[in-house]
Amino acid sequence: MKKLALFLALLSSLNATRIGEVANVVGVRDNQIIGYSLVVGLKKTGDGTTSKFTLQSIANMLKAMNIDMNPVDIKSKNVAAVVVTAKFAPFARQGDAFDVTVSSIGDAKSLEGGTLLMTPLKGVDGKIYALAQGPVSIGGKNDKGAGAESHPTAGMVYAGGLIEREIEQDLAHQESFTLSLKTSNFANAMAIQNSINNKFTENTSRAIDSRTIMVNRPKNKSMVGFIADIESLSFDFEQKQKIIINERTGTIVAGVDIEIKPVVVTQGEITVKILAQNEVSKPAGSVAMDNSLVIGLNENEVYTQKGTTTVANIARSLQKLGATPKMMISIFQAMKSAGAISCELEVI
Repeated sequence: MKKLALFLALLSSLNATRIGEVANVVGVRDNQIIGYSLVVGLKKTGDGTTSKFTLQSIANMLKAMNIDMNPVDIKSKNVAAVVVTAKFAPFARQGDAFDVTVSSIGDAKSLEGGTLLMTPLKGVDGKIYALAQGPVSIGGKNDKGAGAESHPTAGMVYAGGLIEREIEQDLAHQESFTLSLKTSNFANAMAIQNSINNKFTENTSRAIDSRTIMVNRPKNKSMVGFIADIESLSFDFEQKQKIIINERTGTIVAGVDIEIKPVVVTQGEITVKILAQNEVSKPAGSVAMDNSLVIGLNENEVYTQKGTTTVANIARSLQKLGATPKMMISIFQAMKSAGAISCELEVI
């Protein structure tokens, strides 16, 4: 039977959290860049003659070196056409190095041992912001045994990218900036506003909506130092309860204190009866798991003490009853549909 991985996140409704952990400064972010090039030096594992664009790219490269070659005459299997992707870090300066990802777009069998040729990397505006070049590393081994490469047609060029054009961003002279919460929540937006205003002055920050907080820089503060102070401030973060289910792997992630209301659910041969009561009685033919939980093995009933009917307890009970991961997921989904689970249930 496929094992179920059950992770119980020990969450409380309010937690002291740093602002920098749950909010971003708008405009301070990575930018995606992309390019097309060739990987050479492969040991007959490159693109075949069916990849016409590879042959044309080789011919174009040779032509730029004053060698005129018809693409149909090129028979090399030591070259592969690739797409190169990377992230342009905020405030990156000219000459800064970064890693790039190289992925085959032809019918190459492996990029192992290859070298990426100089590749212009462009942003969404079509401008060249960086160049990339260097030996391609395709990583380690996978679980299929020694010698089996994890992704032979994709790899990395570590520190192979160099910044050529900087993105202009004059943060130091700004009078204000905007914070954006990673998850929308009105209570958290107000808590951040109050935390900032309590630290500085009453009009320093203002929550505009459930995700956005406008912050004004004090006259006696530099913008960099002020943002550092803001990100280090703590506030009472309200954690939204959620159950996350991965149907492919059978993983359930939930808060340990998420309660389930009394409900009866039948799935296959298992009938789960959740009965909330002040004290746990031990029905005939049942087995006590702990001070708050009893399983009726004959009738497949789950008895819980009042206040202990949680996702964690029910998951343990279902495992004892022999429920498979697929059955457990179906049961939790049915409980949500029946209104026995009030928090959000997300299936990924």
